[in-house]
Amino acid sequence: MSGTSTGYGIVVGVDGSPESEAAVRWAADEAVTRHAQITLMHIIAPVVVTWPVRYLQSSYTEWQEGNAKYVIEQAQKTLRAVIGDNPPLTVQPEVRHDSVVPGLVKASREADMVVVGCRGLGPVGGALLGSTSRGLVHHGRCPVVVTHADGLRVPDRALPVLLGIDGSPASEGATALAFDEASRRGVDLIALHAWSDVGVFPVLGADWHEYEQEGHELLAERLAGWQEQYPDVHVWRRIVCDRPARWLIDEAKKAQLVVLGSRGRGGFTDMLLGSVSTAVAESARPPVIVVRD
Repeated sequence: MSGTSTGYGIVVGVDGSPESEAAVRWAADEAVTRHAQITLMHIIAPVVVTWPVRYLQSSYTEWQEGNAKYVIEQAQKTLRAVIGDNPPLTVQPEVRHDSVVPGLVKASREADMVVVGCRGLGPVGGALLGSTSRGLVHHGRCPVVVTHADGLRVPDRALPVLLGIDGSPASEGATALAFDEASRRGVDLIALHAWSDVGVFPVLGADWHEYEQEGHELLAERLAGWQEQYPDVHVWRRIVCDRPARWLIDEAKKAQLVVLGSRGRGGFTDMLLGSVSTAVAESARPPVIVVRD
């Protein structure tokens, strides 16, 4: 089928790890629903040798090239296992020579979304500890999807989509994508709004009901236009207080997908990528989409 309006369609960062395989599987399903092109991208990082042993550098470079070919082939096998031959999708393998995070960030400028595993493999098979997914979530120029291998073992397609929403226009992109994903899947949408990312229960005291009512009014205002555009999506509204990451991670246990904005004001006061979004992307079991404002 034809690709999307951007050059790469859905980019999947692949490195041969179980987390990478989970990313391919999720991207395959997403591409089918969107009729989108998939780009399987493996990045060969520069060789850094701290001592002058030329034959070692040459040997390692050859290994990198061979490993890249193997990783792409395995990703293609995983893709075929998920989608088969019907419907046919445009699949583009690509190997780049670059540092991993900058390479994926560059690709994100021409992609509809980039999908990566929460953790992957380093250049010699060591755990990368999430540095790639974290860096991409920080700097990606399109929606970034972070998947977990154990979060896709038994997918429940009846579960809702979870949206973390604040009180500012900065979350409009995340809201739009969340409604679209819920509509494509034919499931409900849970819109969760948190008043603060610090402990405030003692401060609010008896005024909590007043804040709760204001929260419902804010959610109604922010969601109204999207509910009109997606009348098929039933929305459940959740108002919570204190520590958005904790509430989102807990609510994600009953969701198939989580959608967040990259930053915002209001409920997620000055929410920066290093806090709520990173915590949820690392800890929530279902895939998490972070949308830049």
